[in-house]
Amino acid sequence: QVHLVESGGGLVQAGGSRRLSCVASGRTFSGDPMGWFRQAPGKEREFVAATSWSGKNTYYADSVKGRFTISRDSAKNTVYLQMNSLKPEDTAVYYCAADRLIATLLNGDYYGMDYWGKGTLVTVSS
Repeated sequence: QVHLVESGGGLVQAGGSRRLSCVASGRTFSGDPMGWFRQAPGKEREFVAATSWSGKNTYYADSVKGRFTISRDSAKNTVYLQMNSLKPEDTAVYYCAADRLIATLLNGDYYGMDYWGKGTLVTVSS
C-alpha cells in the first residue's frame, strides 16, 4: 500500500524558517513528479510547489517564489519543502502529492491526483 507521510510542521514566528519532509512508501517515486499544496482555514487547497521526476525542473506559486524551495532525494523516496521568510499568511495545512503527470500537479487537479498525504500543519505567528 502506498503512503505519503508529511512531517516538519509546527509553530514558527514570522520571518522564520521551516523544512517539511514527505516520505513515500509502498513503491518508488523516483519516476514521478511530486509537489506540495496547502489549505488555509476557510480557503480552498492551493498549489505551492512541484518538482519533475528528475528534480531538474521546479515550479512555484507566485506567493512563495523566492522564499520556498522544493527538492527531492530519490534514494530516500523523499521530497522536501524548505520555507524561509515565513509570513502569517503561510499558515496552512501542507499536503504532499504525487502524480504520473506534472500537469496534474500544476493544474491543481485535486480529484485526479494519484496520491495525497494527510498533511502537516504549519502555523506562523506574527
